[in-house]
Amino acid sequence: MPSVTPAFFSDSPNARSKSITTADLETHGVLNRHATNHPTFRVGLSEDKGSRRTMEDAHSFVFDFDDVRGQGFFAVFDGHAGKHAAEWCGGHFHEYLLEAIHTAPSLPIPDVLNQTFHAVDESLSRMAEESDGKIHSGCTVVTAVLRIEDPDGKQSFKPMPEVESPVSGNSRENSLDSSAMNGTTNDASGSADDVDSKAKDKIIASTNRIRKALRSLGGGSSKVSSSSTTLGPSSPSTSKGANIIVPPAGTRCVLYCANAGDARGVLCRSGKAVRLTYDHKGTDKQEAKRITDAGGFVMSGRVNGVLAVTRSLGDSSMKEFVVGAPYTTETELCSEDEFLILACDGLWDIVGDQGAIDLVRDVQDPQEASDKLVQHAISHHTTDNVTVIVVRLLHSST
Repeated sequence: MPSVTPAFFSDSPNARSKSITTADLETHGVLNRHATNHPTFRVGLSEDKGSRRTMEDAHSFVFDFDDVRGQGFFAVFDGHAGKHAAEWCGGHFHEYLLEAIHTAPSLPIPDVLNQTFHAVDESLSRMAEESDGKIHSGCTVVTAVLRIEDPDGKQSFKPMPEVESPVSGNSRENSLDSSAMNGTTNDASGSADDVDSKAKDKIIASTNRIRKALRSLGGGSSKVSSSSTTLGPSSPSTSKGANIIVPPAGTRCVLYCANAGDARGVLCRSGKAVRLTYDHKGTDKQEAKRITDAGGFVMSGRVNGVLAVTRSLGDSSMKEFVVGAPYTTETELCSEDEFLILACDGLWDIVGDQGAIDLVRDVQDPQEASDKLVQHAISHHTTDNVTVIVVRLLHSST
């Protein structure tokens, strides 16, 4: 495989997420763009570096994800040992997810999320190898996909995806082939020569994509930062050509959550907290057993005496023990479901699931709610960065 050009990093140690913008309704799949008149949900996001010297969290959200009205993608990435893993995931995780969806549209979403986590983890490991030691960080992650689907879990109202991904602006040749990383085959048809040729093209394109990503990580000036925010969905072909699919009556809303590490997702259902994730920590008996069975050890709640979390994206030097496999849940939403909180442990170290729900249940504006949760953590002396996303569900006819 061709070598990846080492990245030139900015002097800033702080993670940068794409700037938040606003539209009335049509966001064209642009990352971190609010739709103020969206019929299904509203999003609030707040962050603070707290008492830490640097900010290593990143975030992302997409309205009408994959060009379906009412769908959404939301994620918080909590970095450690540097900003790079979290920052890169904030800008690219959703692209990998779209690629996985389009490559295998009939695959259950929990399996798609699992493939995506592994593909992103592989990509971060490869970047670490090619960066001459400049990238060695990792991040915990919590993601949520709000999906509109038929009662049988399919999406019969969607046309078969074309080669070009309409939302992310990435062709399959320009994205890392997640199924190839997991040892599966995208297309069983065609001659062996055709398959070999396509595989070679994908390897070259994958390397070019990672090289571009490495360069984008170093964006220190405002010009470079602006350039890095135009990746994927904000390309001209996307903003002009995307056609939003409005699901028919009789569909259902399903919330798929996936996490690795101690970033957490909690749903408010009739005022009660429903945890949708699992905390992967060294203090957890099941996780500790998995690590010791693999030949590692847990000392003072830390993997090999170093890392407090047992699952993450990145952390390539500890990947034998600190895996990227996510915990996934599937929740069919109903009228009793009010809002969702996604946050890093900077919040959850201070307040429990029910305490967070009680704190903001009466706050209808999700931005005010996320602000309140962050300020609660800061005022109670959290020792970590804090990032919170609140998704207020509006329960449209779908």
